[in-house]
Amino acid sequence: MPWEVFQTLIPDSLPDYTRTIDSQTLYGSKPGRKFSTNGFFSTLKVDGRWWVIDPEGYPGIQRGVSAVSPGSSERNKFSFQKQFETKQRWATETFTKLTSLGFYGTGSWSDVEAVKQFNQSSKVPFSYTIILNWMSKYGKQRGGTYQLPGNIGYPNQCIFVFDPGFKEFCEKEAQKLTATSNDRNLVGYFSDNELPFSLNNLEGYLNLTNPEDPGRLFAEQWIKTQNISREKITNEHRLAFVGIVAERYYRIVSEALRKNDSNHMYLGSRLHGSAKNLETVLKVAGTYCDIVSINYYGDWTPRENWMTNWGEWAGKPFMITEFYTKGMDVGLANTTGAGYTVRTQLDRAYAYQHFCLHLLNSPHCVGWHWFKYQDNDPEAKDVDPSNIDSNKGIVNNTYEWHQPLVDKMGEFNNQVYSLINYLNKR
Repeated sequence: MPWEVFQTLIPDSLPDYTRTIDSQTLYGSKPGRKFSTNGFFSTLKVDGRWWVIDPEGYPGIQRGVSAVSPGSSERNKFSFQKQFETKQRWATETFTKLTSLGFYGTGSWSDVEAVKQFNQSSKVPFSYTIILNWMSKYGKQRGGTYQLPGNIGYPNQCIFVFDPGFKEFCEKEAQKLTATSNDRNLVGYFSDNELPFSLNNLEGYLNLTNPEDPGRLFAEQWIKTQNISREKITNEHRLAFVGIVAERYYRIVSEALRKNDSNHMYLGSRLHGSAKNLETVLKVAGTYCDIVSINYYGDWTPRENWMTNWGEWAGKPFMITEFYTKGMDVGLANTTGAGYTVRTQLDRAYAYQHFCLHLLNSPHCVGWHWFKYQDNDPEAKDVDPSNIDSNKGIVNNTYEWHQPLVDKMGEFNNQVYSLINYLNKR
């Protein structure tokens, strides 16, 4: 298949813009004007733009990396021992390097304990997030879930949100949050990853094989209240019903979270695919979440109308919590995963700058998490089918940083506030 050429906009190509290095706080925020804070991360809309307010009261744009954790393959383990010997040394070198690149936090599936220990030993704040996986954990305990490439599958792709046991499960799990409820370096919680909110949900619940399934019973009663038969279901009904599914999910989760940890933000469930563009889903996510998280693949350039919709439908800011490109110059086949494939690490670097520059152009966007820290290792066992052989990382399988990708990432990350000022004027 021949390569395609995509228009790519980077800071160096902007008219009348001069590359700079921003002054930033220890949390990577914008120094100067401060806002009231309770000592933890929060959000605030200022003059039409959303910001994440750090624990010291400064406004910022979140820039992080997901899955910052040592790899599990034999090659990963051998290289880790040879280069670092201890987890503490790995954490010190890794988080210090990430900070120099303008990444001030970790995304989902990262080594939370390593971050916390680094913060304690260095006295330099490095922020982090936690993914709870409450629905998928409940489903594994209940039975019926299975692994799909990139996420967890459910019967007919219908989550168990109508089970009485799900609420009880969340309330019990939330009691464990006391361990992090007073940590000012924790940005917030993701409750799950890529749940299958879909226009297919209504028929999916109706067609569950167990006639006593709570979801099937709810769907059957719901179409009765609408005075329709299965043959008369329209997209309007489907859109309304998926909104009900999402509302119940976000309400149950947020109530459990707020009751046990009112200090930290609820960052949503990492919407993806068609779910991220369903108005009813975005509206209820905005009702219960502090930030709506979006995993964004399939577009070289973020769509302006989509970003506008996310912000206006939710009434809250959004954050991109997964995106990446894969280079063909490091010996990996790149047959798995959703990101674009490009020729070189420099092409990956330009793609990063292009994508994030368009994110900055949206006043609703408060940041992004690159997926992910380390490349897939084809020799690794028992891994997600979407993470088998691809150059997704910023380090390779022997912990070498990909150049010039990380140089250009750092170059961009360390001038985000100057770029916002430029875009505002334009």
